[in-house]
Amino acid sequence: MLTASEHRASTKATYRAPQDALRDRLVAELQEKDPGVALTSLQQEMSERPSLARHCASLARALGRAAVQKYGSVQRASSWSRPVCDTSFATGASRMLDR
Repeated sequence: MLTASEHRASTKATYRAPQDALRDRLVAELQEKDPGVALTSLQQEMSERPSLARHCASLARALGRAAVQKYGSVQRASSWSRPVCDTSFATGASRMLDR
């Protein structure tokens, strides 16, 4: 028999930082649609949630890496690049060459 405190502990959700949840959502959007859609969503999120702006570059780099994984080439992935968070998307894509 479970006590009330054991039940709460077993059903308690683990905390996810907002930027981690956003990264997962944007990468899924990129996989389902294309990098342009995900980058537009990133731009909108930065406007709507300025508290996440400090994570913009890392989010854009993650999208760049995901685009290379999806398309298989840096050149093809980089064609989606746009000036969201400076050049972080292109940087993320080009760093896939180092692997």
